[in-house]
Amino acid sequence: MWENNRGTGELVAKDPVCGMFVDEKKTKFKSVYQGRDYFFCSAGCKKIFDKYPEKCLEEKSSSCCRC
Repeated sequence: MWENNRGTGELVAKDPVCGMFVDEKKTKFKSVYQGRDYFFCSAGCKKIFDKYPEKCLEEKSSSCCRC
């Protein structure tokens, strides 16, 4: 879920809805699910995740509209 941002030392989180990498310190969009923090690129992705977290965490899906 987290990756090093190409040698900068920053950790970025992968948006579980669309797959985009986001800076967890800069994004305004965050949810906590089952005690784990999830970060999002937009309000839209956060809204989808909040409504369908289980579906959004399935590895087989990969587009923003998958839920």
